Amino acid sequence: MKKLINQQAIERRVKELAREISLDYEGRNPVLVCVLKGAFVFLADLLREIVVPVEIDFLSITSYTGQQSSGVVRLNADLTINIEGRDVLIIEDIIDTGRTIGYILENIKTRKPRSLAICTLLDKNDKRVVDITLDYVGFEIPSRFVVGYGLDYENKYRNLKYIGVIDGE
Repeated sequence: MKKLINQQAIERRVKELAREISLDYEGRNPVLVCVLKGAFVFLADLLREIVVPVEIDFLSITSYTGQQSSGVVRLNADLTINIEGRDVLIIEDIIDTGRTIGYILENIKTRKPRSLAICTLLDKNDKRVVDITLDYVGFEIPSRFVVGYGLDYENKYRNLKYIGVIDGE
């Protein structure tokens, strides 16, 4: 396993993102929507650093088989909080083609939130096929298949404290 982003860099960047989010949402009570399963570690660390009151909810989406995007986005579990008129911040682990986050945005917009923003730990913008504006980005990374810090390969490696590339990828 080759380390792409070490634990200390992740911790430092999560704190910086939390400060930005806390400033931007001062005086508001946003709903952080975590996209499962990959973003749960990022959300947990980010949540502990944000100093404004927040609520959290979860969406479960599937679009990958192994290392390949299937091109088909499927909603497995939906929100439980009514987000109409609320400030919503989607928390993602990684955005590459933009298909999944595009689907999520369209789905969330139908629920009439007051505002809608995206926070992603990782951005592979050279793979983008859907035009998406990202509000908070942890790291821009090359077009490699990455694991760790919540991201998996066949449900393995989520527990790594760093972002890595599997040898031979």
